[in-house]
Amino acid sequence: MNMLTLSWASIRHQGLTMLLNLLLLALGIATVTVLLLFSQQLEQRLSRDAQGIDLVVGSSGSPLQLILSSLYHIDMPTGNIPLGQVRWLKDHPLVEKAMPLALGDSYGGFRIVGTEPEYIRHYGGTLRLGRLWEHTMEAVLGAQAAARTGLAVGDSFAGVHGITSADNSGGHVHGDRPYTVVGVMEPTGTVLDRLILAPVESVWLVHDHDGHDHERDHKHSHAPAGDEREITALLVQYRSPLGAVSLPRMVNSRPTLQAAAPARETTRLLSMLGIGLDALRLFGWLLVFAAALGVFIALYNALQQNRYDYALMRSLGASRQQLLIHTLLQGILLALTGAVVGLLLGHVAAELLGQAFAHTRQLAITGWIWLPQELWLLALAVGVGLIAAVIPAIQAYRTDIATTLNRGE
Repeated sequence: MNMLTLSWASIRHQGLTMLLNLLLLALGIATVTVLLLFSQQLEQRLSRDAQGIDLVVGSSGSPLQLILSSLYHIDMPTGNIPLGQVRWLKDHPLVEKAMPLALGDSYGGFRIVGTEPEYIRHYGGTLRLGRLWEHTMEAVLGAQAAARTGLAVGDSFAGVHGITSADNSGGHVHGDRPYTVVGVMEPTGTVLDRLILAPVESVWLVHDHDGHDHERDHKHSHAPAGDEREITALLVQYRSPLGAVSLPRMVNSRPTLQAAAPARETTRLLSMLGIGLDALRLFGWLLVFAAALGVFIALYNALQQNRYDYALMRSLGASRQQLLIHTLLQGILLALTGAVVGLLLGHVAAELLGQAFAHTRQLAITGWIWLPQELWLLALAVGVGLIAAVIPAIQAYRTDIATTLNRGE
């Protein structure tokens, strides 16, 4: 029997005590793993969706709400702005491109976004089926939107006012102005996958036709023209770093407008989320520490109970170094097993959470990815087990054969 087999047999002999310590360690590692997966994927998603967008211009209100609603599409818009008030940005020499967004409706829980083809090109969108829109009331579906709604090229659907659930309940249905699907895009891994895209004119046409007051009989009016048209936001990319110096100030100086920088607001959002994540992460490490303390106590008690067996092993030819390694191996094996179980539990938990929140269409989290940081987590857990076993291992090393055998205990 080699030392590894002997150490594992000793762990199994201690039964329930070691099992509880193993589970405690696994729960701690699982908690840290879930938080690691969540924070990593959240940061990656926010970074992908904001890439290349330097400024978001919209109605006055909360800058963070403007970013969340217009860039990440996970909040209600702050309001609409007249197109004429921001048209100058499209022609400004410091602006590379300015993409309009018109929001307000959804279908199957996915937001309908009135925009321009440049918005699709910005995120590297390519068509899997069909074509881009050429006329009003034609729509192109993101990959996830197409998969979840079941819509295909040639199908028609009616938008629902507001952000609704998958069954389209809770909002006024624009049944007299249906959209026709003319294209479905390939997955991009960006916000584009979760959107239904159409020309801005389609959104104007739908709301010009039936208005916004859905609690009373609608009275048709002439559609506003030209600069009186409204959009929800304008996504701006600078041509030069000088744009960051002057453009936000120029926008904010105009009544009813505000400029929000995605980089600043995203950092603020992650900072707010980080407080809660840090608290949960601390809880996970407290579980790991409690498990390490439990391993130390279990190994120390086992040493006291099996001191006679250790002395007998010495008398049969085992060296001090072998007893030392035997005890250290118990701590390492226990920690390694708990860490592996914890990592697996963490990934399964992350996947289950991702499935549970899938209906929100907002947060795509999966447990089926592995991060390089998890190797450090595994190594750290093994280190914790090793440290917990050091004192019992030294006690085993110092076992006195004659004294222990004479006592017979």
